[in-house]
Amino acid sequence: MQFLFAWRYFRAKKSTNVINIIAWICIVAIMIGTAALILVLSVFNGFEGLVKSLYSSFYPDIKVAPATGKVITISREQLQKLKGVPGLKNFSLVVEEKALLRNGENQALVALKGADDQFTAVNSIAGHMVDGHFDLGTAEHPLLVVGGGIESSLEIRASPNVAPMTIYIPRKSGSEEFDEASNISGDTIRSAGAFIIQQDFDTKYAITNIGFLKDAMGLQPDEYSGIEIAVRDPSQTDKIQQSVQQLFGKGYIVQNRYQQNQSLYSIMNLERWVFYAILCLILVVAAFNMVGALTMLVLEKQKDISVLNALGASRNFILKIFLNEGFLLALIGGGIGMLLALIMVLLQKQFHLIPLQGGSFLIDYFPVELKLRDFLLVAVTVFIIALIASWMPALKASRKEFSLKSE
Repeated sequence: MQFLFAWRYFRAKKSTNVINIIAWICIVAIMIGTAALILVLSVFNGFEGLVKSLYSSFYPDIKVAPATGKVITISREQLQKLKGVPGLKNFSLVVEEKALLRNGENQALVALKGADDQFTAVNSIAGHMVDGHFDLGTAEHPLLVVGGGIESSLEIRASPNVAPMTIYIPRKSGSEEFDEASNISGDTIRSAGAFIIQQDFDTKYAITNIGFLKDAMGLQPDEYSGIEIAVRDPSQTDKIQQSVQQLFGKGYIVQNRYQQNQSLYSIMNLERWVFYAILCLILVVAAFNMVGALTMLVLEKQKDISVLNALGASRNFILKIFLNEGFLLALIGGGIGMLLALIMVLLQKQFHLIPLQGGSFLIDYFPVELKLRDFLLVAVTVFIIALIASWMPALKASRKEFSLKSE
């Protein structure tokens, strides 16, 4: 009943056009704010999905790493038990260390990763090769797969036909004194290919045979830097992570993909909420217009309020009429804004109307992705702002005494 009154008040002709103008300004402001919020959140979703897809190409679903130090000891019994963990698809043993690559006068400090034959089964690096092919060689004749940024720094075109490079790798030593002859392993190595995934990886990582790297570092047969694991069903990752943690115990850290990149995802979420808060200011401006529109409407409908009071309408009834008037303005503005944002996002996904400038990105348009939670979040935000903005005018209308004689 109260909403019907609110609808009639909205449609009814006012004695002053200013009331209608302010009401429509309020609707337009809510529409713009709602559309802006949906669009910005959709762009963040698009970039977040893009970044996650790039990072998932390099980082595994689950990683086992040492709780302290650089090396963990993994027995054959532990590996056999790991194979029996339900839901586990595959795993790869890896060794990581800093190394210096030199090609003539050019050199690059890299994060060198030694991987076994199962490495390509836990990530999709092999699908991002741009030069040569993914081949790590053998312990006796190792090959090197480098990131595109390292390839540029060394001024090489990565392939087995390129002249060998010199590689320097720190060796494990129990002595506190540094001796270049015994603490640094120098060797030659040929490149097999280059990959391009994302700048953080392309300028940092090089991958080689695990047997070669373990021998160069002086590690024992059961010593590794970690285990990278792929799961069959991503929805079961947390459950499998717990099983792996129980298998290895406290001396090992078992992390899922989010935990491996926790700082990155935390920054992305922080940026999302900062932009959300900034764009909510548009809705706050709309709220000021709503307060003015409802206050003037209360003055316009003094006679109606007096008649309703005479007919026995309670103060709560009057309050709900003007609250519903505020919700009606928010519903019209928010609904149009959501529909407009939905159309724009669908057009962007289909036709890539808004490009990314610069030409140095993996894609040349703004990525967007719609999520129901964003629509719900924005709807709740608009509802709360409308409630706060319409409460005071509605409360004053319910408490004010009007006399029919004075009309």
